[in-house]
Amino acid sequence: MELRVLGACPLDCPDTCSWVVTVRDGEAVSLRGNRDHPFTRGALCVKVNRYLEHMNADDRILYPMKRIGPKGAGEFERISWDEALDIIADRLTRIVAEHGGEAIWPYQGTGTLGYIQGEMGEAGRRFWNVLGASRHDLNICSRAGGLGVKLAQGTHGGLDPEMFAQAKLILLWGTNTLTSGHHLWKFIQDADAHVVAIDPIRTRTAEQADEHLPIRPGTDAALALSLLHVVLEEGAEDRDYIENHTIGWDEFKKEIESFPPAKVAEITGLPEEQIRALGRRLAHTRPTAIRATMGMQRHEGGGSALRALACIPGVTGDWRHPGGGLSYMTAAWMPLSIDARYDLLPKPVRTLTMTRLADQLDESVKCLWVYAANPMGSTSDQNRIRARMAREDLFTVVMEQFPTDTVDYADLVLPATMQPEHADIHSGYGHMYVVWNEPAIAPAGECLSTSETFRRIARHMGLTEPSLYDSDLDLAAQLLDGSGIDLAELRKQGWARVEIGQPFADGFPTPSGRLEFATDRAVEAGLPRVATYVPSYTARTRRGSRLALITPASHTFLNTIFANNPELLRRSGGPTIVLNPADAAERGLADGQPVRVYNRVGEIRAYVEISDKVRPGVAATAKGMWPKLSPDGANPNALIEERDADLGRGATYHDNFVQVAPA
Repeated sequence: MELRVLGACPLDCPDTCSWVVTVRDGEAVSLRGNRDHPFTRGALCVKVNRYLEHMNADDRILYPMKRIGPKGAGEFERISWDEALDIIADRLTRIVAEHGGEAIWPYQGTGTLGYIQGEMGEAGRRFWNVLGASRHDLNICSRAGGLGVKLAQGTHGGLDPEMFAQAKLILLWGTNTLTSGHHLWKFIQDADAHVVAIDPIRTRTAEQADEHLPIRPGTDAALALSLLHVVLEEGAEDRDYIENHTIGWDEFKKEIESFPPAKVAEITGLPEEQIRALGRRLAHTRPTAIRATMGMQRHEGGGSALRALACIPGVTGDWRHPGGGLSYMTAAWMPLSIDARYDLLPKPVRTLTMTRLADQLDESVKCLWVYAANPMGSTSDQNRIRARMAREDLFTVVMEQFPTDTVDYADLVLPATMQPEHADIHSGYGHMYVVWNEPAIAPAGECLSTSETFRRIARHMGLTEPSLYDSDLDLAAQLLDGSGIDLAELRKQGWARVEIGQPFADGFPTPSGRLEFATDRAVEAGLPRVATYVPSYTARTRRGSRLALITPASHTFLNTIFANNPELLRRSGGPTIVLNPADAAERGLADGQPVRVYNRVGEIRAYVEISDKVRPGVAATAKGMWPKLSPDGANPNALIEERDADLGRGATYHDNFVQVAPA
C-alpha cells in the first residue's frame, strides 16, 4: 500500500517548504517538494533533498543514553526510557527543592520552527512554568533587526514576498537569497526590475544580480541615509506620504542631510558615484522592494541598520505602491498563537539570554536542558562555553537526533523524532502561508517527539496541571483558534494562505498610527530618538591590518544541521577562509594554504581561498561545521566574542576581527 503524506520542512529558513512523503508498507521511500504550494512550488534545497538519507543515517540517536565517561568524551551507554525518566524526575525534583526552579535553564533553539514541537510555540514552556524554571530568551537570530523595524513601523511584518514580482527596483540588502531562501528568486525573476545586491561578499545572489555594492560590513545604515540624501537632492521625496503617513520628518531630514555621498563613501568603502547612481535610481523608481534578512543585523549597530532601512519606504512613499516596501520577517503577520501559561509560574522568574550562554551558565544554573539547539556548535565564545559545560555539578539533558558536540557534554541524551515522525504546524518567515506537517511514519527506534517527551516527564513526576497533557491535535486546535483557519481543511490541503492586503494601507501599529522616523521609544531602548547610523564594532575600531570576519550561511548546511552528512561535507569543501588577493599577498599566503585564523578569544584552522569576491579588509568563512569534525576541534564560533547588538541583546556574529597566518 502506498500513501502520499503532506508535510513541511521544519528548519530555520524563511521558506518553510511544503513537501510530500511517499510511504510504502510503513516506510518513507521518497520525500519531494509539494508542487501545489503556491510559493515553494515543489522545489527543495540541496540540503533538504537528502532529508530521508539524513533521517536514516547510521549515526542517528535512537535510544535514551546515559553518560559513562568524562564530559566532552561522548561516552554513553544505552538505557531504558523508564530509567531515564526516573533519573530526570529525581534530579529535577531535588534541584527545585534545594535551589529553586530558576536553577533550571531550558535552552531551546531553532532546530525546528514548529509551533507544537519547536521554538515558535508551546514546546515544553508550560512544563517549565509549572516547575518555575528560568525563562529562556531566544534572541540569537533576528531580534535586533526585528526591534529596529518595529521602532519605525510598529511591527517587523512587511511586504508579502510574492509582491516582489511587481517591483521595478529590488534591493537585496545583506541577504544571499539563492542560498538562504531561494524561492523568492522566482518572483524576482518574474519582475521587470533592476536587482541590486548590497553585500560585503559577491555571493551567488550578487553574481546573478544586475548590480553589486560590496559594502564594508556594519555600515548599512550610513548607506541607507546617503541614498535618501540623493533622493532629497533629486526632490523626489513623497511629500504627501510624508505629511499624512509619517511623523518625525523634520528631525529625520536633518539626519539625512548629515550623510552626503562623499562622506558615506569613506564610511562604506563604496565609490561615491555608485552611491549617487543608486540613489538616483531609488529616487525615480516606483515601486521599490527591499528584502533584508538576519545577516546584516548581526553586529553592534544591527537594530539601527534595520530601523534605517524601514524608514526608506516612508520617504519614497513605496508603501502606497503594490510591490513596494520592506520585507524582513513575515512571521509577524501569522495569526497563530498559543498560551504558554505564564500564570502557572509559582513566582516571577529571571530571564537567561541565549546569546550570553558563556556568561550566564554559572554556578546558579544546576540543570541545562538543551533541545532543538546545538550551542557547542552554534553559539558565540565557543571555548568559554566548552569550559562551562564541562562542570561535573551541572546536570545536562540533551534532546537530539544526532551526536553533536553538545551531546558529548550531556549526562542524559533523549532520542528525538524527525519531521516525518510527528505532527506540527509551521509558518514561513519569508512567505504568507501556514503549513501542516502530518506524521508519515512511526518514530524510529525509541524516539519521542518533543511534546510527547514533556508529557511523559510530567506524568512521571506526578504533575497535575491538565494543560501539560494536551495532545498534539489539542495544541493545533488552540494554535488556530481565532485564526480563521480550519484544522481539518489545513490537514487536507497541507497549507493555508494568510491574506494581508496592502500593508499599512490603514495606518501603522505605532503609537502615532504613522511610520515613525523619530520616537521616544528609541530613547527608552538606549538609541537616538531619530533613526541614524550606529557603527558596528569593526567599523568603529577599524585600524591596522586586522580583518573583519563574516561567517555567512553555508550552501550545504543549515546552521549545524546536515554538517555530519558525508556527501554534504564533501561538497562543502571543508573549512576555508576567503581572503581578498591584496590581503593574501600582504600575508604571503597562497591559494589552498593551511592557515591559523585567530583573535583574542580563539583560533581555528582552515585553508585559504583567494578571491576578489570579498572586499579588502574582510575575511569570510561559512558557519555550520561541527567543531569535532573540524581541524583542532573548533569552528568559526570559537572566534566570536560574546557581545550585544544595540537592540534586544542580539548576536554579533559578523562583528569581530581576526588575523590570518600560516599554520
